[in-house]
Amino acid sequence: MDTLPALLAAMRACSVCEGLPLGPRPIFQIDASAPILIVGQAPGRLTHAKGVPFDDPSGNRLRQWLGVTREEFYDPKKFVIFPMGLCFPGTAKGGDLPPRPECAPLWRAKVLEQLPNIQLTITLGKYAQDWHLGKNRGSSLTGTVQNWRAFWPNLLPLPHPSPRNISWFKKNPWFEAEVIPLLQTRVAELLG
Repeated sequence: MDTLPALLAAMRACSVCEGLPLGPRPIFQIDASAPILIVGQAPGRLTHAKGVPFDDPSGNRLRQWLGVTREEFYDPKKFVIFPMGLCFPGTAKGGDLPPRPECAPLWRAKVLEQLPNIQLTITLGKYAQDWHLGKNRGSSLTGTVQNWRAFWPNLLPLPHPSPRNISWFKKNPWFEAEVIPLLQTRVAELLG
């Protein structure tokens, strides 16, 4: 069995995905003591440049949803940030490419085994929900998020907090009115 320090070192050195447009730069935040796991798609171009997960407009919205400060969010003893793909996959028309398919099978299960204190997993978007919910996800992202109670309080499927999803937020006002207050309460309880 791999130890968490060995896995983290191996992930930091990973270069399995050849040909990435900006080269490999695995970005994550992991500590075995954290109670909350945030699962996104993959680092974006800005995150790749900065080397800090969610240090962008999506991260600002996510921290608002969680009801936490930047300092709390970037405390690895509070939040694990472990995307489905660890490196920026490149862009396509309308957004970033999907996470590289090699990444999750290589690292995900091994790392999750080393995180015994996770009490809330937050999945952001389709790729995270496909992995963590499998056949229990809905036929659409909206359907999955609307069915959030089926997974609560240990897992919460959310849309990605990207500014590209503004129209989704406007079409689904129930989400911020109903789900976000409960999420903030749960996060506050876990961070106690």
